[in-house]
Order: sequence, then structure tokens, then C-alpha cells
Amino acid sequence: MAQASHSVQIPVAQDKVWAFVSKIEKWATLVPAYKDHKQIDELTSHWTFEGNFKGLSKKIQLEIKIVEMNEPSSIKFEIKGLSDNFSGGGEFKAEPKDGGTYMTGTVEVNAGGLSGAVLTPAIKVVLPKITSRLTEKIARHIQA
Repeated sequence: MAQASHSVQIPVAQDKVWAFVSKIEKWATLVPAYKDHKQIDELTSHWTFEGNFKGLSKKIQLEIKIVEMNEPSSIKFEIKGLSDNFSGGGEFKAEPKDGGTYMTGTVEVNAGGLSGAVLTPAIKVVLPKITSRLTEKIARHIQA
């Protein structure tokens, strides 16, 4: 399993952070390698990513399902591979701190099946970068 977390201090109120991260359609396009997504219902969406890693081009489809919303402090989601055998989850937390909000994004991915042994090392390399970039992009959009 690969796990990554990134935190950032945002000089805005906690409710403004919540208003952004609680709506997937607001931040889906900020995920690195994002291609598109489709809202299935209020809590479930299907996402498509395309990217290159070490010369290999890969298209990945996954399902994101919101499993817990604790307004205004956290949103938790599950990840399920639709094109590949993987699963995982993640969370955004927002805590008031120093006149602003301290936001943490956490993602974990577990690759299964025969390809899991091959994919896990690659996921461990890219997941921290993706998590960091996404959290920083969300922070910039919230401040804009």
C-alpha cells in the first residue's frame, strides 16, 4: 500500500475551505493527469486519468465515493479501480489555526492482483507528488 499526505496553511476561514472541498466538481480538474469525470449520484463519481510514467502511457478509470462528511472539518472518500485492480481512500481535513485554516490532504492506494507487485513501487513514487500538487492547487484556488 502507498500513502501520502500534504498540509498547507490557507489564510481563509474554515467554512470557505469546506465550501470548496465538499464539492468534488470544484476540485476534480485540479488532480494531476485528470482527463474527465462524470457525476453518478450525489456521493459517487467516475474519473478518468491519462498520464505517462517512465515512458509508459496509461489511462486509468476509477470511482470516487464520498463516505463521510463532517462539516466543516473533514470529507472522506473511497477509491475503487474501474480499469485496474486497486482500491484506497483519502480525506481532506480543515482545522482553524492562526487566523486561517490548516488543510491536510491524505490519499492511500493499494494495488492488487498480479500487477500489484509491479504497480506498487510506481504508485509509492508518484502518490506523494500528486497529493502535494493537488493540495497546493486547491489552496491556491480557495485563495483566488
